[in-house]
Amino acid sequence: MSNFVVKRPWTGRIGALLGIMVMALSLRAAVSVVPPLLGELRGELGFDAGTIGLLAMLPPLIFAVFGLLTPVLIRRFGLERVLAAAVVLAVAGQLVRAASGQVWPFLGWSAVVMAGYGIGNVVLPPLVKKYFPDRVGVVTAGYVTLLAVGTAVSPQLAVPVAGLSNWRVSIGMWASVSFLVLLPWAAQALRDRRSVGDDAGRARGVAFQGSAGGAAQGAVPKLAAWRSPVAWGLAIFLAGNSAQTYVYFTWLPPYLSGQGVDAATAGSALAYFAILGLPVSLLVPLWVPRMKNPIVAIAMFAAFWAAGHLGLYLSPMDGTWLWVTFAGLGQGTFATALLMVNLRSRTTHGSSVLSGFSQGVGYAGAGIAPLFFGSLHDATGSWTASFATLGVCLLVMMTGAVMINPKRYIEDSAVDSVPSEHQGTHKR
Repeated sequence: MSNFVVKRPWTGRIGALLGIMVMALSLRAAVSVVPPLLGELRGELGFDAGTIGLLAMLPPLIFAVFGLLTPVLIRRFGLERVLAAAVVLAVAGQLVRAASGQVWPFLGWSAVVMAGYGIGNVVLPPLVKKYFPDRVGVVTAGYVTLLAVGTAVSPQLAVPVAGLSNWRVSIGMWASVSFLVLLPWAAQALRDRRSVGDDAGRARGVAFQGSAGGAAQGAVPKLAAWRSPVAWGLAIFLAGNSAQTYVYFTWLPPYLSGQGVDAATAGSALAYFAILGLPVSLLVPLWVPRMKNPIVAIAMFAAFWAAGHLGLYLSPMDGTWLWVTFAGLGQGTFATALLMVNLRSRTTHGSSVLSGFSQGVGYAGAGIAPLFFGSLHDATGSWTASFATLGVCLLVMMTGAVMINPKRYIEDSAVDSVPSEHQGTHKR
């Protein structure tokens, strides 16, 4: 059954909408709250250079693993159950790590947190596809914007909250935001159960699960993501994009400090870089779906990235804020990647497979970029080779952009269909 629009398109989906938005707000907060508190964590838990490096590698590493694993879980248990499990992992991990007294338990429970949010990264696009196929752009704009808000706000609050209480409260308080995700989804699940068997509701309802290549309702196509040019293209695109972002979040403050910028200004530059993700996150999902060739928008954002990289390398002390502005606006490529998950899939199942594969492979590739960036500087004594890697990341990203530009879908890689009770039609 195909998707279609009703006269009251938001009715019956408010719980899902709130659940998606609150989940997006919490996804990065637990990651970005820790770096500003590392000074306290060094003394109390025993962090050193090696364990700090391991902490920095945990998000992309765990996101990659669970990016590949989550579509299997979704196929077996369904989107909503997998989401609930992800929230439980995130809440438990945040609370226990905040109570940890040593570095290795802290790292272990941080891995649990990242597992929960790695699953959350994957389930959000298919949830949008399932509940809002008629509002993909608007809902994606909302959740990507809130993801950027969480990324920017939590490090800004980290030190002030720790000053009023302690670092444990500052880190653990974000578990409450994660817990709030369960409330609207519980309300949505209750409403969905009540709507089952309501013939009048079915007559007025909308099918949130589209058909894939004519597959029978109640059957799920087996998608060979490894054979799909769309899946590989999006994975390559996301790898190139995220590599640049991780380098900035890891190295922008120490790089600027080494060039003579004072530490406070260098930290503010990173916060400014993160905040610039807000306007582009709101713009991209409303603009790009109307374009016949999304690569035009991607090329514009790539030019912003390139200007930022070159400016910071050639003239870090003169025009610092201009170069950071350019790089920050380049973050529109991340919003584009999340949007393309749903623009290059026809069904909820296709969206989950494409989301999991692209994020799994993409984050695996991106995770090594900050390590190379720093290692090349240590080996050569210069930043030239390090910034050259950012140019390579741009080329990788644009290669993926060329592959995802044509209007083709992950479902084109379907090899057969198998029954699944969890991928049926969602009724209002």
